[in-house]
Amino acid sequence: MTLSAAAEAFARPFYTEGHRHYHTAAHVQAVIHSLRVRGVLTPALELAAWGHDLIYDPRAADNEQRSADVFGAWLAVQGADTGLQAEVRALILATRHTSPPSGRSEALFVDADLGVLGASPDDFAAYDHAIRREYAHVPDDLYRAGRTRVLRHFLNRARLYTTPEFANLEVQARVNLAGAVARLETE
Repeated sequence: MTLSAAAEAFARPFYTEGHRHYHTAAHVQAVIHSLRVRGVLTPALELAAWGHDLIYDPRAADNEQRSADVFGAWLAVQGADTGLQAEVRALILATRHTSPPSGRSEALFVDADLGVLGASPDDFAAYDHAIRREYAHVPDDLYRAGRTRVLRHFLNRARLYTTPEFANLEVQARVNLAGAVARLETE
């Protein structure tokens, strides 16, 4: 069994947790697919895709850190090269979206993770609805305020996508985000 197949087998149970509606194996597969069709999928990117949302608790602020820790420990047990372990960890942590990616691999991975923002209006609406379901525990007024803040954070970036491979998603992403913010502010 290849390391990526073993990673998928290890990760899949995490992605079936009942509180997940967007952060599922389908999201992971979409990230991998978007990298593959652009001809940029590497073993490290594929592994990071399986590990990046391994831990997902909508009430926690450290999901990426915890995911990196759990997946990193699993990679170590598998005997993965320490360089590969470090690269996968950095890729996972880049999906915190708190600072610009530090290299091309991180940029590709972050762009792929955010690919849904530039999806068709129907696919974006399904994503937006799934995120709301993941945050069902948050009262509507608090959700609207928090979600608006998150979406504005992305809208305020000079560019959402930093690689040429994903640049074609920029316009649609801005349309989707602006529409979602407008809906949240008028509800």
